[in-house]
Amino acid sequence: MLAETFIILMVMFIAVMGPSVVISVLGYAVIKALSRNPSAASKIFMGMAIMLVFVEAISIISILIIFQLFSVK
Repeated sequence: MLAETFIILMVMFIAVMGPSVVISVLGYAVIKALSRNPSAASKIFMGMAIMLVFVEAISIISILIIFQLFSVK
């Protein structure tokens, strides 16, 4: 039982940390792009918003899949 709980926690950790890393890298890239070309802010922010939506959707879907796979029946 303890091993199964540890596996569930590790899989959930990976499912949460993956999108978190992507969000931080995306934020860094946006700040870097805005410092190089501030006049393109609207295009950069639109791309960032779309990427954030997809990353959050992947995160939610992965957590739902984890709950479905490891649910106790």
